[in-house]
Parts: sequence; C-alpha cells; structure tokens
Amino acid sequence: MLPAWPDSSVSTWPSAYWLVNDYYDVRLKEARLAQLANASGHRFLKLNLADRAGMKALFADHGIKRVVHLAAQAGVRYSLVNPHAYTESNIEGFMNILEGCRHAKVDHLVYASSSSVYGGNTHMPFSIHHNVDHPVSLYAASKKANELMAHCYAHLYRIPCTGLRFFTVYGPWGRPDMALFIFTKAILEGKPIEVFNHGKMKRDFTYVDDIVEGIIRTLDHPATPNPAWTGEQPDPGTSSAPARVYNIGNHQPVELLHFIEVLEDALGKKAEKKLMPLQPGDVPATYADIDDLANDVGFKPATPIEVGIPRFVKWYHVPPVGDDHERTDDAALARRHS
Repeated sequence: MLPAWPDSSVSTWPSAYWLVNDYYDVRLKEARLAQLANASGHRFLKLNLADRAGMKALFADHGIKRVVHLAAQAGVRYSLVNPHAYTESNIEGFMNILEGCRHAKVDHLVYASSSSVYGGNTHMPFSIHHNVDHPVSLYAASKKANELMAHCYAHLYRIPCTGLRFFTVYGPWGRPDMALFIFTKAILEGKPIEVFNHGKMKRDFTYVDDIVEGIIRTLDHPATPNPAWTGEQPDPGTSSAPARVYNIGNHQPVELLHFIEVLEDALGKKAEKKLMPLQPGDVPATYADIDDLANDVGFKPATPIEVGIPRFVKWYHVPPVGDDHERTDDAALARRHS
C-alpha cells in the first residue's frame, strides 16, 4: 500500500494506492479495499510498482508530499520459491518510489523494513545500532537493500526517509500465510498444525493497531540528521543525512508454544501439533529494542497477545455488526475461499 498525502497540513483520509497481486487470495485484498470505498479522499489505483512510467506519472499528477510505502513482496519462505518477485517489487519498485519522492520533493518518506534484516544476529534485544550485514533470506536482503537505497537518497537529495522494522505483525485483516491465520484455520478444521523448530521459537508479536499508530506517529516526525554522527565510528541506526530506522515491536518475545496456548483458549479447542525442524531462511528468535522509537517518536507498542489474539479470533468468526474489529460479509467470503 502507498498512502500519499497531497497536502500534509490537512488531516483527512489520504489518497491510497494499493499493490494487489496474487501472492495470496486477491479476494481478501478486495474485501479490505471495500472497507475504504466510502472514505473521504480515498482513491484506488492499480499499478505495478515496477512500472517506471506509471510510477513517474503517479507522482507527477497527484501533488504527493508525504508517502507511507508498505507495498512489497513479503514472506521469508516464499523468497526461496520465487526470488524474482522480490527483486521486481522490493528493489525495482522501491527504486521507482525513491525517484518519485525525489522529483516530487516530498516532505517525508516512511517505508516498511523488517525485523528479518537482523538475520544471523543473536545478541538480544535487536537494536537499530547493531550491524545487520548477515541476512539469511533474500527477503531480508531486499529489505536491507531498501534501507541502503533510502539512505543514499536522503544523503544525495536531503529527502527525509524513515524505515520501520516491523516485528511479526498480526491481527484482523492480516496475511493468510502468517502463522495465526494458518493455525486458526487448521485448528477449527481439526487438522494438525506444523510447529517449526519443535516449538522452540520466540517472536516479538506486534498487534496491527500498534503498528498503525507507530506509522502515523513516525510520519509526523520527519527524519533529521544526527549531529553527533561520525564516519570514524559510524552508527548504523542514524546518519549525517536525514535518514533513520526504527524497530516497531512489542518488546515482549513470546514462545511459539505459549502463542498456540493463547490461541487454543480463544478458540475453545486444542491443536494437534506436528513438531518440525527450523525452516531454511528462518530465525529462532526476535526481540525488539524500541528505545529509539520511544525517545524520538514518543510511542511504545503495548498490546499483549492475550488481548490481540482474541480480537483476531472474534474477527475471524465474523462477529455481529457494531464491533470495531468486525469482518464484513465480503471479508468472510474471502476467508472461506482462502
């Protein structure tokens, strides 16, 4: 998704341009879009990020001043199967975003990075001040490349660029290839769930509402140069250019088996577990250091899985009209055909 604010001084719904490919069931994406159909100021444009001419026209025609770039080819495991999808969307597509921002002279670009960039790092919690030069998946390498590309444009053209390293986002309207979706569907159908690394995984699960608030707050804090930065002892997390990266995680790593227990309680049904080894490209644990986000942006995610998972389950079950986390009939249709 590429929300774009034509006038950053007006607090209205943004224009929004969505990436709608077939990585997972398009009907779920269309159901999400249906939720925004009547939103003031919302526009939908189906456009390939790698379409250089189309992206150039997009920025030239719409007076875009602030950009939140979340459209990318996601998924660690899928990058082992279809690597070219990642270079097309995450590298070529991001290049077109940066060029559009340069020519439009945008006030701030906020883009999605990932906790996957920490790769082979084992020192916890993961800090933006740690070196991240050892990715273990092409997806992670593509997101690290985004951070480097954004830094170049911040340095050369003084475009404020902020990358957000998301930590295992979950919640209503999420991706159906994520564990919470897969586990919920399998448990309800009485099928076994595959539990990788024999359940000895830890993830800093971050509820989607916290992610959204973090993005909006960050957008209102354009990246600025760090006056103390020096090439003698370069800090990976800041720069002499207006470029920053932040972790957005719950700062509370949860063991996968406990995550499943909370889901079982919310569903009222036990899971049949099939213990599996660690998957190629995966990492055994993630844990976000969010001190810089809290200090610079004034925000800390705080939703525990004991709150977030039941909200997801309620949404998945298509609750009655009137709840903030409800699903529409269109969304239910998308789920049933996923």
